[in-house]
Amino acid sequence: MAAVRKIIIDTDPGQDDAVAILLALASPEFDILGITAVAGNVPLTLTSKNALKICELAGKRDTRVFAGASRPLMRTLVTAEEVHGKTGLDGPDLPEPTMKLEAQHAVDFIVDTLMGEEPDTVTLCPLGPLTNVALALIREPRIAPRIKEIVLMGGGFFEGGNVTPAAEFNIFVDPHAADVVLRAGIPVVMMPLDVTHKALTTARRVERFRSMGTAVGTATAELLDFFERFDEQKYGTDGGPLHDPCVIAYLIRPELFSGRQCNVSVETMSELTMGMTVIDWWGVSDRPKNALVMRDIDHEGFFDLLSERLARL
Repeated sequence: MAAVRKIIIDTDPGQDDAVAILLALASPEFDILGITAVAGNVPLTLTSKNALKICELAGKRDTRVFAGASRPLMRTLVTAEEVHGKTGLDGPDLPEPTMKLEAQHAVDFIVDTLMGEEPDTVTLCPLGPLTNVALALIREPRIAPRIKEIVLMGGGFFEGGNVTPAAEFNIFVDPHAADVVLRAGIPVVMMPLDVTHKALTTARRVERFRSMGTAVGTATAELLDFFERFDEQKYGTDGGPLHDPCVIAYLIRPELFSGRQCNVSVETMSELTMGMTVIDWWGVSDRPKNALVMRDIDHEGFFDLLSERLARL
């Protein structure tokens, strides 16, 4: 087996974040140094509580969870209760967590961890707005060359946006943070809507989770039943896109994904296209290539991996 990879999951759970965290917790490939919560799908008080709930559901109570930024760097917080429900994890009836948040602020934890671990050994896995990561880079610029890579869910190009015609939700919520991260000279792998919209939670796939007969399998099915109704109505598909688990799946089985190195720039000035990820797919500018942008996924292989791993919890 390959060496265990040290990761920090930065997240705003969210049903699809929950499935991504479960996938990571179920996978021996990872040493999860911590989970850092950020405001996004719902406010920070809920995203941090939801991260605790997921760790308890998985039986991984020794996982360290940190609360981070409660709002974007410069803009007013936009949330997505219409997609995720008022708790952010609507669907299953998950008990109130008995685990407690760590006292340290998530941004301090990210900085201290990256300064304390060997350079080039820690991967950041942002599943929500990039506020915590940007704040860490602003507070301690020396962490940038120490990060092995950042594998993030965010953006869109050929697929357009999902919260405005131009912008994907995570980038739209804090475009200035995304701009900081993409300009930091860190290796970035980006999972945009172009990939995640090909990973659909069809009825057959959700049934695989339900038929596991475990607490995790049942809760996952209930999360997806709730989560997919919004996108099914919007896109007319069987199932909704399972965005965030693509990040974790890539770290386990990168061969499930394909894409190319591109320049990605974030629009931070125009209200019309605020948060748009301008991806130079065809190499028409001379801007430096700063991200490996994924465009395709082996969706059957992805759901096979997800089912096999979640069955372990």
